[in-house]
Amino acid sequence: MKMAEGRPVALTMGEPAGIGGELSLKAWRARDAERLPPFFAIDDPARLSALGASLGLETPIRVIESPAEAARVFPSALPVLPESLAVPVAPGRPDPANAGAVLGSIRRAVALARAGQAAAVVTNPIQKKVLIDAGFGHAGHTEFLGELAGPDYRPVMMLACPGRPVRRPPSSASRKPGAAQNGVPGLRVVPVTVHVPLAEALRLLTTERIVATGRVVARALRQDFGLAAPRLAVAGLNPHAGEDGALGSEDAAIVAPAVAALRAEGVDARGPLSPDTMFHEAARARYDAALCMYHDQALIPLKTLDFFGGVNITLGLPFVRTSPDHGTAPDIAGKGIANPASLIAALRLAAEIAGHRAAAGAAERVA
Repeated sequence: MKMAEGRPVALTMGEPAGIGGELSLKAWRARDAERLPPFFAIDDPARLSALGASLGLETPIRVIESPAEAARVFPSALPVLPESLAVPVAPGRPDPANAGAVLGSIRRAVALARAGQAAAVVTNPIQKKVLIDAGFGHAGHTEFLGELAGPDYRPVMMLACPGRPVRRPPSSASRKPGAAQNGVPGLRVVPVTVHVPLAEALRLLTTERIVATGRVVARALRQDFGLAAPRLAVAGLNPHAGEDGALGSEDAAIVAPAVAALRAEGVDARGPLSPDTMFHEAARARYDAALCMYHDQALIPLKTLDFFGGVNITLGLPFVRTSPDHGTAPDIAGKGIANPASLIAALRLAAEIAGHRAAAGAAERVA
């Protein structure tokens, strides 16, 4: 696996009344066992210190002035670039007064990544409703990051979970055509329409939107994941991909032309495929990413497959961004029982993607 060299990963605060702080502490405490890249938190150091003491997760906190100090500090303490909260935090009770610090943490992380001082941005979960009540004008992280990137970039949300090795009886491969021979394949999914009601998603779905999303995904699979010849599986919209028109005309009228257009551009795309047969083990071995038509079509199979190991990646940005694939969990905030697996996976994957991008950039310069 390629990892980013030298530069640390920037980890944002997330919703301070949620589980983000606990996850940050647990990730740092697992740094050696999980072989994590150096990272620094953009957070309120007093808040993290008090949280660690209250949860029995005592963690040495070291305030830093710049990311350049993070790698030296990281082995012995959690480096923190201070972002002060406006009001004290009560676990499980988000306060719009702290929205400025939450958004400030994201803005600073992005600025540091774009300036080359951070290898990547990893965002702890935010409480969207609280931010919207404070005047936030976006549906979520993805849209906000797109605004920070600028109009020349098209952010696309991908969710990914890793495969796992498995030992099979010698005869099992013949019983499962297409199954990965060295393990159970993971899954990468991309919803073409994202945080909108289903009725609105149907209105927004167009051939052009599918093609534009597919382009971004194919390029990211090459640049960010190191896949020389990426394969896309394109889900149909209707049951059985429309059953030749018997179950809806959208697959023939909207999805199939998009697949044809992507193939004409040199993208190895297949579909529209019946959504109910795309996500079993043997099917996943035949593609590198699944292009899905709406939010739940993409996220339900991934979260069912690996709820705690899923990672949210924003493709198509001039900086690397990943995030845990879960929310702020206010119901368990402050109880010390939050599972850090998704954040740990997000930190690791962010560094790997940054390494792939650096290698791709170096190859382009040589060429």
